[in-house]
Amino acid sequence: MSKKFTLSLTVLAALIIAAGIVCAEIAVGVQKGNWIEYQITLTGSPPADHEVIWARMEVAAVQGTTINLNVTTELANGTLLYETVTLNLETGQLGDDFIIPANRNIGDIFLDQYHGNITISGVEERRYAGATRTVVYTVTAQSTYYWDKATGILVEGITEFPDYTIHSIADKTNMWQPQILGLELAVFYAVLIAAVAVVLAVAAFLVWQRRK
Repeated sequence: MSKKFTLSLTVLAALIIAAGIVCAEIAVGVQKGNWIEYQITLTGSPPADHEVIWARMEVAAVQGTTINLNVTTELANGTLLYETVTLNLETGQLGDDFIIPANRNIGDIFLDQYHGNITISGVEERRYAGATRTVVYTVTAQSTYYWDKATGILVEGITEFPDYTIHSIADKTNMWQPQILGLELAVFYAVLIAAVAVVLAVAAFLVWQRRK
């Protein structure tokens, strides 16, 4: 076997391994049936076709790093618009950065086909759709985006155009449950019922003791 052929095999193997590592790093955090809704606030003077006040995004299918979405938007005049959007987290086809690879951390980079490589600026806890979530964010010259870390889905976006600003924030989803005092509703109510049961049991015991 010639040295040239051996070198070629080595380079090919290295490329295959590198490609495998890149693919492994692109974690998809959503699945079919996931949905999220946004309330949208506009300030300034947006064009009529940009006067969006509400939006809903639902995952129709996931295959590898490709995600198909059904997107519904509501305009200020009550008109509903429906469209299908195809994302590919590997090629950077992210729409308006709707979904990014899951479990990103500070300094991690992901590809956006319109803006190139985007670096995660920070990680923090913020409250969205009734629950405290760990989110990652990035700040560009025009926009600030927050994504839920575990799923990679957009939970807040602020974009400033010359004549207007659009602020989208997630207020409903089926990807996590609303919380009270840091507990999911089902857990909170279970704890509340248990506490009430204990109080009633203690009260009944005291009454029994007095009568005795």
